[in-house]
Amino acid sequence: MRYLILILLVGLGIDQASASRSVNVYVWGGEIPKQVIAQFEVNTGIKVNFSTYDSNETLFAKLRASKNSIYDVILPSSYFVERMHNQGMLLKLDRNQLSNLKHLDPLFTNNKYDPKNRYSVPLIWGATGIFYNQTLVSHRPDTWNNLWESTFTNKLLLLDDAREVFAIALMSLGYPPDDVKQPDIKKAYEKLLTLVPNIKLFSSEGIQAILIDEDAVAGLVWNGDAFKAHAENKQIQFIYPKDGFVIWVDCLAIPANAAHISEAYAFINFLLRPEVAANIGLTQGHGLTNATGKAMLPLAIRNNTMIYPSLETLAHGHFQGDPGEETMALFNQYWQELKLAF
Repeated sequence: MRYLILILLVGLGIDQASASRSVNVYVWGGEIPKQVIAQFEVNTGIKVNFSTYDSNETLFAKLRASKNSIYDVILPSSYFVERMHNQGMLLKLDRNQLSNLKHLDPLFTNNKYDPKNRYSVPLIWGATGIFYNQTLVSHRPDTWNNLWESTFTNKLLLLDDAREVFAIALMSLGYPPDDVKQPDIKKAYEKLLTLVPNIKLFSSEGIQAILIDEDAVAGLVWNGDAFKAHAENKQIQFIYPKDGFVIWVDCLAIPANAAHISEAYAFINFLLRPEVAANIGLTQGHGLTNATGKAMLPLAIRNNTMIYPSLETLAHGHFQGDPGEETMALFNQYWQELKLAF
């Protein structure tokens, strides 16, 4: 019977070794389509144990709490790549095992959070800006300070994310969004307290439905969610604020204690295939870091400025970096106080 199974596996183009191989993948929910996972399993014979999280903090806490290897591939955002690398939590990548790195857009191959992509591979990216419903908002909000106007009383949606929310307050005050000076962060907190009357809800999930159903008329969102909501409700518009905005990048990485390293490389290299990247872009609506894959997208998508703004617009963007443990603790303290005031 054993020989019969082996013959069947060979007939399917899968050797006995790969049939027993697996890779444990832990990523943001909604960023890697199920069909991509299924395609990888069929093409390689490697089983994917797939699970998701809803915040970088959840990922970080789970990996820190476990002494043993749990995951082989993770998808932290840029500033958490820097944070996890600084704490020795990531494997230094062997570029020889990632032949498809050549497809990456140079814009994403040498950023401050991970110079020369030594510990991470950028997969998707986007920006945080202002959405508004043009039939329900009379004045187009093109700066963060506009959100403080009384016309938005009890009408705003804010992301349920401390870094993103404090970034808008810092930029509204003329500070960079990655400012780590304690007096500046305190000023940002005090300004956010004055925004509370305008906040209707905090949410980082179900954003598209909130926008489509007009449960909020304006606020802080990721551009990919605004793009997908606009497809269902043409009144939804997205603004890259003139006073700056945050650019986020979600990056594939291998934990330092990963158990299935060769399988992890195979999975990452598979996601870097141009046709696979294009599938992710089409299905999920996020911006692609893969230039070759982006070129395969329909013109209506790759020329859409909600997802792919001009280089002139991007010049006003800021890549997020790690603010350090002390500053993160301060953000979290003020964040809890802000939530209590809401």
